[in-house]
Amino acid sequence: MFNLSLVCAQSRNLKKGIAAVNTPPDHVIVAGQSVTIRPLRSLDIAIEDEFVRNLSMETKHYRFLGGVKELSPEELKQMCNVDGLHTMAFVATVQENGREVQIGVSRYAEGANENVREMAVTIADRWQHKGLGRLLAKRLIEYARSHGVTQLYSVDLADNSAMRHLADELGMSAKRHADDPNEVVYSLAL
Repeated sequence: MFNLSLVCAQSRNLKKGIAAVNTPPDHVIVAGQSVTIRPLRSLDIAIEDEFVRNLSMETKHYRFLGGVKELSPEELKQMCNVDGLHTMAFVATVQENGREVQIGVSRYAEGANENVREMAVTIADRWQHKGLGRLLAKRLIEYARSHGVTQLYSVDLADNSAMRHLADELGMSAKRHADDPNEVVYSLAL
């Protein structure tokens, strides 16, 4: 089931949101191609929509913990509304035919406790297994650490081997979800 609470925490601190948007982009090479990693902006609804629509059903299944085909305009708006304090997101983009195309995203939203955030990383199918997820996750972790977040966690399906591998690379601990044996909670103290 799609956990909208992860992506729809409302902006509570406009000043921090402005700071998040002003965080400088990183330019990296992934699989021989120039990739920009930058904060997600409220104006990115169209590229976020295209990104989600182009994910395979399997990737959508793992990202949204169920059968989401596409997101509503309101859900897209909420996903792109980050405040830099309670919510943050970084996108990876490339230039294709003279336009910016999103190929990955890492994000966090408010968790159960004050300085704890729930995170998610999603990579476009053709960019998976190239190290992009690790780059996006590390950028998000760095940002979280520098903004007072003390723990990040992710709730994922137990059979999501790509997330299990990423969690291992990042040094996250794993435990079965108390309410659902088909889910795993990965956690990282910052």
